[in-house]
Amino acid sequence: MPTEYFRVPLRVLHCDNELVAIDKPAGLLVHASALDAQENITAVDLLRQQLGERVAPIHRLDKGTSGVLLFARHADAARKWGLAFEKGEVGKRYLALVRGWPNVAGLIEQPLARDPELPSTGQPRLQAATRFERLACFDWPFSVDPRHATSRYALVAAEPLTGRRHQIRRHFKHIAHPLVGDATHGKGAHNRAVAQWLGTTRLWLHAQRLELPTPRGPLAITAACGPEWAPLLAAAGR
Repeated sequence: MPTEYFRVPLRVLHCDNELVAIDKPAGLLVHASALDAQENITAVDLLRQQLGERVAPIHRLDKGTSGVLLFARHADAARKWGLAFEKGEVGKRYLALVRGWPNVAGLIEQPLARDPELPSTGQPRLQAATRFERLACFDWPFSVDPRHATSRYALVAAEPLTGRRHQIRRHFKHIAHPLVGDATHGKGAHNRAVAQWLGTTRLWLHAQRLELPTPRGPLAITAACGPEWAPLLAAAGR
């Protein structure tokens, strides 16, 4: 992604005296990371410059993931909302494009190693659960596997009930329906074929909605999908 793409102001979805939520573009790091040391543009730095104040991310989105990203405006808010995420009090909904046609709905309960960048052997397994719903099925007229003349994909909504790193990506790989565009947990041949078919190269994962508990009732923050999602959403009637 060209660096000029991130020079425009970040889209602010919500702002109050505790929180700022933005619509993070796909390809933008949340914060500096040794895993992507050559990248010097981050959402944290851009938002600090944009607002003229220090903010801190309360949760994380992978670099390739777009959508709702939440920041705290002061230390008390960071502690309060960080604890809410840890306790599972924040509702999260994602959209994803996956290989194949998974069940109409389901619950993936598969413990995950703490660090997906390291071999799983020897790491403690942490409880992890993801609820999903299939929204639309696609049978596209290109072949990735010589045994089949067409290729099947599905649009799904995923709600992680726990907050493990790469949880959605790893859980869908576990059920043999990896996310399209996932260079780590997906299938390269499918990633390339779909990128050519849709004309977009990206990780097909979008953080569509966060729902936060407040004394006045749930606070829902949503981020519309980018235009590249339009043909998928149209098929789902959304």
